[in-house]
Amino acid sequence: MTETSPAKDGAGPARMSPGSLLASLDVDTRMLGMAGALAVIWLGFNFMSGGTFLTARNLWNLSVQSSAVAILATGMVLIIVSRNIDLSLGSMVGLLGYIMAMVQAVWIPTTLGLGFDQPYTWVVALAVGVSLGALFGALQGWIVSYGGVPSFIVTLGGFLVWRGLIFRFYQGQTIAPMDKTFQIIGGAPGVGSAGETVSWAIALVACAAITYSFVTSRRRRRSYGFPVRPWWAMATVIVASCGAVLAAVWVANHYYLPPALATQYAQAHGITEPQGGLLIPVGISWPVLIMIGVTIVMTVIANRRRFGRYVFAIGGNPEAAELGGINVRRTLMGTFALMGILCAVSSAFLTARLNSAVTGAGVQLELYAIAAAVIGGTSFSGGIGTIPGAVLGAVVMQSLQSGMALVGVDSPTQDVIVGVVLVGAVWLDAVFRRRAAR
Repeated sequence: MTETSPAKDGAGPARMSPGSLLASLDVDTRMLGMAGALAVIWLGFNFMSGGTFLTARNLWNLSVQSSAVAILATGMVLIIVSRNIDLSLGSMVGLLGYIMAMVQAVWIPTTLGLGFDQPYTWVVALAVGVSLGALFGALQGWIVSYGGVPSFIVTLGGFLVWRGLIFRFYQGQTIAPMDKTFQIIGGAPGVGSAGETVSWAIALVACAAITYSFVTSRRRRRSYGFPVRPWWAMATVIVASCGAVLAAVWVANHYYLPPALATQYAQAHGITEPQGGLLIPVGISWPVLIMIGVTIVMTVIANRRRFGRYVFAIGGNPEAAELGGINVRRTLMGTFALMGILCAVSSAFLTARLNSAVTGAGVQLELYAIAAAVIGGTSFSGGIGTIPGAVLGAVVMQSLQSGMALVGVDSPTQDVIVGVVLVGAVWLDAVFRRRAAR
């Protein structure tokens, strides 16, 4: 049985070069480079902000702010992999947010006369949002795949249509408040978080799942005669992955409720607040947990399901995919419908976090999702991209924005820097592709 390392199974990495060490670990060097770049960004902003950036509070807020873009980026990966683009998702997010807000604040309590905060209100709002998101996405996908209109034109039209409908029907008004249960999705401290105990429990389950997945994957690869990592390399990757999970939960549990919310919590639970104040760990936010769940589901769809393999085949060579029996039109339509569903989920995050629907919701989100996917390794030439890379790219994008805001960089300069980073990422991707071709 072959191994990915010259060392024997179970042997340590003695006298190995950096290249052979990476080969034994079998890690994605591009992802490793992105993680290194993210570490440099964090350390740089932490130095410029006087130690404020790498605090539990800022990192917790950064994780919540990254969730909406990360979810959109997972869908954008499949869109770009299939050699298409979606410029309408920001406007779609805004429109779906207004519709879900209307369900909760107007239609159910007032129009139907059923009152506020019904136990089913948030379920109906989410169901309406997800259904309409799938319908809007499928409509655009149908025009692209069956109508033969380029996706750039179709989604640019959608960008104008969905945003125009917001102003046409809602005329810039703010719709609030949202259902109390729906607000949990927004991830507000003390309301939309799991708490200390549940967060540690989730971390332990995640570590067990990581270990199980690596062990079963190794056993499966050996059964088919494929090269596998040495035991020491697999143990190293498992320890590093579990360490990252535990570190993230440790940070989340070291962000405490603000004093006002802590006082309300103490009063609600009959706790006598001590002289120095009550320290209540917030824990992992629900948007982050939902984002992780969406990432896992999208990764399975992209790598383990027939639909995902069809999308990558279409992006690699559409003509060969069609000759191979793939229904290219239906697959592309499904890709846009899936993007619409993810727009609804992201819209729910933003609307719940603001506790209202506003006109500017979703503005420029399509650009951030595209940038996150490209920074994460998705190629505009089609056929190449990873879901975890796009999520990491979203964290990089949000880290740049949050860090620049923290050190006092004005908004126009932030746009300039983000634009330069995006162009630079595409340029580096083109350079690597040319080198690989040679």
